[in-house]
Amino acid sequence: MRPVSADEATSPYTLQADEDDGDDQRHVFWADRIADEIAARDPDDPIVIKGGISPSGVPHFGNMNEVMRGYFVAAVLRERGHDVRQVFTADDRDPLRKLPRKLADLDGTLVDLGDVNAGALGRNLGRPYTDIPDPFGCCDSYGDHFSALIQSSADALGVPIELVSNTELYEDGEFEAVTRFLLDHADTARTVLAKYQDKVDADYVPFNPICADCGKVTETVTDIRPDEGEVDYVCTDMEAGGDTIAGCGHEGTATLREGKLPWRFEWPAQWRVLGVDFEPFGKDHAEGSWPSGDDVARNVLGDVPPVPMVYEWFTLDGKAFSSSEGHVVLVEDVLELLEPEVVRFFFAKNPKRARDFSIERLDQLVDEFDRFEQLYFGEVEGTEDETARAERVYPFVVDEVDPDRIRLPFTFAAVLGMFDDPDLREQVARKEGHIPDDADEETVEAALARVERARNWTRRTDNEFNYELKRAEMPDVDLDPATEAALDELADFVAEGHDGDAIQGEIYETAKDNDIDIGALFTAGYRLFFDEEQGPQLGTFLGKLDRDFVVARLRRER
Repeated sequence: MRPVSADEATSPYTLQADEDDGDDQRHVFWADRIADEIAARDPDDPIVIKGGISPSGVPHFGNMNEVMRGYFVAAVLRERGHDVRQVFTADDRDPLRKLPRKLADLDGTLVDLGDVNAGALGRNLGRPYTDIPDPFGCCDSYGDHFSALIQSSADALGVPIELVSNTELYEDGEFEAVTRFLLDHADTARTVLAKYQDKVDADYVPFNPICADCGKVTETVTDIRPDEGEVDYVCTDMEAGGDTIAGCGHEGTATLREGKLPWRFEWPAQWRVLGVDFEPFGKDHAEGSWPSGDDVARNVLGDVPPVPMVYEWFTLDGKAFSSSEGHVVLVEDVLELLEPEVVRFFFAKNPKRARDFSIERLDQLVDEFDRFEQLYFGEVEGTEDETARAERVYPFVVDEVDPDRIRLPFTFAAVLGMFDDPDLREQVARKEGHIPDDADEETVEAALARVERARNWTRRTDNEFNYELKRAEMPDVDLDPATEAALDELADFVAEGHDGDAIQGEIYETAKDNDIDIGALFTAGYRLFFDEEQGPQLGTFLGKLDRDFVVARLRRER
């Protein structure tokens, strides 16, 4: 195969090519652009979409970028009638190079390393993840534990990934043929790799055996016998981020199933073994691993690399995700705050743009989704582009297109979260016009499910909605006669049937009429209803409650 120059190599910026060609308006959904690119190659079914991750630290919400980008492209291709496999490789034959500071159990609870069997990791630096005991003791290995978390996260988002273990691919001999080919063409492999990596000398071999004595991955190969499927090695030290993991010095022989390819060769080898047609990846790979992978695929293996797509990372509350610092949120955590369709909507946005996933401002994301949904159903007006995008993308983010669905505004749901009584939540939602009279029970139940998520959000962020109405039992409040008189007058006003805005204004007037401090009257109200010194806008809130209860509470009767 004729060598491909750098100018001819595949650019990973597939989406950006639309802008360069002035053709961006043709695709209101980026996944259609990628699907077109894949279809142009006339691939055989099943079309294979791949993602991957090395089991390091905590598999967090940010790691779902790759899963979700692949999901939307797969969905578009399936819509077009293609059979699609969405595989996700756990690069679990990679060696553990450093100890993570945080881990997660299978329920998604973050724990410090010291809270588990840290020795299971500390004694096994340099060994493949699948050869390291699970520090939680619940899975066969640390690698299996990490993979289980990835699988459960994808399942929770409704993404049907096929999780593939690199270790199993090696042990089953799936990598054997491509590994033998690379060893047969080791000179060419060295020449190509030297363009991207320092310290590639004449002794470099693109294979890392696993030491039969200590179990660590070693990079020192002393002889290769591709026809026999063997290499000789010495277990030497491994450099890991400025630290050194000591080798044991053992000299031995390994088969091609008893080791792994270095990453810059393993990635294009995965493309060949799995028949990958498309793979999205973060911008870190765009200028690093992708150019070398493209080069190795074309000029060493003689393969055409898959259609690539670079996506921008997103931050968490303005900062990069960091497992080591504990600045992460897991999929399980997010789904306690948001419906899966809102999460899918977030990932359906343009991958070319960097975004922030702000837990503090989740209400804005939900409001954006609700408007997007309303655009699809023609319930609100938008620009031509907004409407076209909603009409195209919305069916891909929901489990079912339901014109009768009910969405409570998120901050209103947060207000309802102040009530423990489910019947009161429904009553107030109906009173405020958010639940129509003819809504069936299942639809109402689905709508009110948002209340618990909004309540979880208020508690996590401790925002202005994080209060709980003390309805079952009246708090013990010590009031002076003037304040009691003012509350009685306010009760009479509420009994006349005024709305929340009028009640809010009357609180001020009542305080003035009784010559008491306005703040003190508000505090008395907050104590009576929340047993707190402060709370939401009191009059507006009281206007949402059933009148008889408010009147009785203001009169300290119940």
